[in-house]
Amino acid sequence: MILDRFRLTDRVAIVTGAGRGIGRGIAVAFAEAGADVVCGARTQEQLDATAEIVRGHGRRALAIPCDVTDRVQLENLVASAMKEFGRIDILVNNAGGAPPKPALRTSEKAFAHAFQFNVTQAFLLSRLAIPHMLEGDGGNIINISSGLSHMVEPGFVAYGTAKAALNHMTRLIAHEFAPRVRANAIAVGSVETDALAPFLAHGDMREKMEALTPMGRVGTPEDIALAALYLASPAASWVTGKIFEIDGGTVASNWPMDLSDLGG
Repeated sequence: MILDRFRLTDRVAIVTGAGRGIGRGIAVAFAEAGADVVCGARTQEQLDATAEIVRGHGRRALAIPCDVTDRVQLENLVASAMKEFGRIDILVNNAGGAPPKPALRTSEKAFAHAFQFNVTQAFLLSRLAIPHMLEGDGGNIINISSGLSHMVEPGFVAYGTAKAALNHMTRLIAHEFAPRVRANAIAVGSVETDALAPFLAHGDMREKMEALTPMGRVGTPEDIALAALYLASPAASWVTGKIFEIDGGTVASNWPMDLSDLGG
């Protein structure tokens, strides 16, 4: 059956930023497809909630508090996965972000932190996980990027540049470790998460953003989880080094807010 190729039966996945939003959506989707999930995030309460949903689908879950900018905590995340499950098949580098800020008000420290949070931690966690994938049946990495990695919008110089770097890092890792380890990224459009919700609630921002989106709505975590499930599954066994744009059809930024509205 063709649908069987979308199953993740008995695979083990690590998902960062799994406490809410896109990360939780991916963790739950993987569990529904048959995977056991190692959930990493900073907030224990949110992690426990995600793990409980995973277990509700009959799969095992491990909730590990983890600040992805801390190398020791990343090492613990991988070590805990190996101790509990004995293998790592899938890694989703989802944790990331950076607040919008005008370029001339973006400090070197903020710029460097955007790289650490969005690129360096994804590289390090990949470097820690890949040897375990190679010891087993191989594996794959999914990096959660952004439409702002290729679109332009004032105020996103740190975030957009970091996500563009993440995209090319994905291609380089894919080339170096093919065919044993696949690596792909998802360039996410405007998805209604806890981070975006305050902006959507600001005046008529939701209506403006939806009007600028060809599909007429903002995305949901499940929209991204479906793409991640495809990339993680045997259905995508001939796919590596690619950036998938899951963004409601946008070809230009649909960000409707003037940065002056944010107080600079």
